[in-house]
This record gives sequence, structure tokens and C-alpha cells, in this order.
Amino acid sequence: MNIQKKQIVITGGAGGIGQACARAFKKHPLVLTDYSQDKVNETVENLSKEGFDVSGIACDITSKKDIEKLIQFVSNKGEFKALIHTAGVSGTVKDLKKVYTIDLVATELLVDAFYKLAVKDSVAVLLASMMAHTVPPNEIYDDALVNPQASDSFDIVSKFVNNDSDVMYNFVKRGVQLLTIKNANKWGEKGARIVSVSPGVIETPMALKAAQEHPKRMEKIKQATPLKRNGQPEDVADVIYFLTSNAARFITSTDILVDGGVVHNIKKMT
Repeated sequence: MNIQKKQIVITGGAGGIGQACARAFKKHPLVLTDYSQDKVNETVENLSKEGFDVSGIACDITSKKDIEKLIQFVSNKGEFKALIHTAGVSGTVKDLKKVYTIDLVATELLVDAFYKLAVKDSVAVLLASMMAHTVPPNEIYDDALVNPQASDSFDIVSKFVNNDSDVMYNFVKRGVQLLTIKNANKWGEKGARIVSVSPGVIETPMALKAAQEHPKRMEKIKQATPLKRNGQPEDVADVIYFLTSNAARFITSTDILVDGGVVHNIKKMT
């Protein structure tokens, strides 16, 4: 699964899945970004000590200005291979607009920006969620989700989530999946691909926080998982590595579930 030595850009690079992705790409030049420059610096320093070719820059992914700085930073480093977009928040932030803006609007901003760098064999891998698969298709909110920067998009989707930030999270992650379909032809014209990955319960700090807040619910999901365990960041990182490689050269505009099979049982429970 040869990947040419071009830049691998990882958002949320200081997070659990982001760092696991960085380790999966140890033989390749990495650009890590996260909201906090201190966390970026710490992660870059630790990986550099382990022999990684890595650099980093802080980026507020909801800011077009910050994203342009990131694009310039990547351009100065060399040729672009892949965007691995792991940055985001969960419903635990208890803020519908924040979930919508960070998890969906920012995703489209990044996809649009990195399209400028995309060339043949470039790849964008977006992190969705298994919970996106629990949201049924609907012409009204799907049209809003696939156009998150529209002025009325947030208000339309909000009508369907019962003022629940966890439900909003599920909806916007469906929107992430829809963005791969929306952009497939555009990226394909450059010979580039765009896909999403939908993790299940992965033992990251975000998931551990959710487990503390909803212990019974999280244990129930674990027991409903056919593989009878939660996922590890490496379970997701290995799939993402495959999706950026030449072995996945004919895979685009689709979503890959990495959930231990649990989402089908969740649907039965609900």
C-alpha cells in the first residue's frame, strides 16, 4: 500500500484519533493542526523525538482566515497528499450552534480550501460517526445539511433535533457523509478522492467523558457490540491509512463504518 511521500495533513492532530493517525503515517511527512498552539507544539515535539517528520500549526477550523494560513503552511512544506479531518466536538458541549459550526460548517470550509491543493491521487478523509447512520434520509434537512453555509441551514436542521446537542451531533455527522457525495465529482475531475469514516465508540478522551456522563448507556452499547469491546484509536487510524493508499484507489464518495458492528443493534434498540 505505497503512499508517495507527500504531505499528510491531520486536523485534531493533538487528539486521540489524530495522534493514532499520525503514528500510522510515520514514514510520511506530517502537518498537524489543532485549536491550541501549545497542544500542537507538545504533540510535534513528542513525535519528533520518536523520529517523525512532523510540523504543526494552530488553526481555528471555523475561521476562513485561519484555514488560509493552514493552506499556505502546507503549500510551503511540499506537495499535498491527504487531508485527514479528525477535529470536532461531541454533543457533550451542550451547544447546538457550536456542534453545527465546528462539526459541519468547518468541515465544508476545509474541503473547499484543500480542493485548491488537490491533485491526482490526493484524498480527503472526513470523520463522521456511526450515529449518522441512525438518521434517516429526509429531503428537507438533508438539503440543509449538504449546504451548511446557507443562511437558513442551521435553523432548518434545528427544528428536527428537539434542542438536544447529542441529536444535533448525529445530524451533522450525516451532513459530513453527504458532503463526500456532494464533492465527489468535483474532486474526481482532478483524479482525487473524498470519503468519510464513521467510528463507533472509540476510547478517546471525548468518549471517556461521554462514558462518565452516561455510564449505563455506554456500557449498554459495549455489550451490544458484536465484538464485545470498544474501539481503539488505532482501529480507526489503520482504516484511514488504507483509504489514503493506492489500495483504495477506486473508493470515493462513500462512508466506511468502523464500529464493531454495533450500529445495527442500536437501530434495533431504538
